[in-house]
Amino acid sequence: MAGCLVLLSTPLAAQGTARLQVVLPSAKAAVPYVPEVQAINVLEDRSLRDLLQNGFPARLHFRVELWSGGGLFDNLRRQTEWDVIVRYNPLERRFTATRVEGDRATSLGSYDALAGVEQALARPFQPAMAPPANRDRSYYIGTLDVEMLSVNDLDEVERWLRGELSPAVHGERNPGTALGRGVKTLITRVLGGEKRHYEARTGAFRIEAASRPGSGN
Repeated sequence: MAGCLVLLSTPLAAQGTARLQVVLPSAKAAVPYVPEVQAINVLEDRSLRDLLQNGFPARLHFRVELWSGGGLFDNLRRQTEWDVIVRYNPLERRFTATRVEGDRATSLGSYDALAGVEQALARPFQPAMAPPANRDRSYYIGTLDVEMLSVNDLDEVERWLRGELSPAVHGERNPGTALGRGVKTLITRVLGGEKRHYEARTGAFRIEAASRPGSGN
């Protein structure tokens, strides 16, 4: 039988033009039960742009949780987190964005305008996350926190992104360096008030037995 994804509802948080989207792909997708995450216009705020252009890095912290229901209370089944670091180099007049997942990092590109970074953030991204393993009613909740790192962190970010981070950008593991511990220490000091929070969720769904991976045609 062909795969079947049963959607029960499709509520989605909306916060003006700046928003987080967490959407289930179609049942025919390569990974149909893991959500696609998009950050739309989350750097459009004038104060955030001014801070970026004055050399303050932005840290975007994403979190996705898988919940299931069917009993008296819904249960958190699994979760995953990752970060995107956005910075501006005034000498080169370029913006860069780097996604950090655990001790790995992936360059999202270098751009001559912040619009390029916005486009990169708006591209659908599927985190490394196992799909639901049962037929319970399930749904995903996503959150995004956008923070500007303080001036005390600038030197550390510079070393992290230009030096110690370099091997990881090429797909190599980098344990024991700032990449392995840096996000946890870098985020402890942020500029007061310059923080934005977004939430979104998928509709509830159930995976029918015939549609699970490995269940046959």
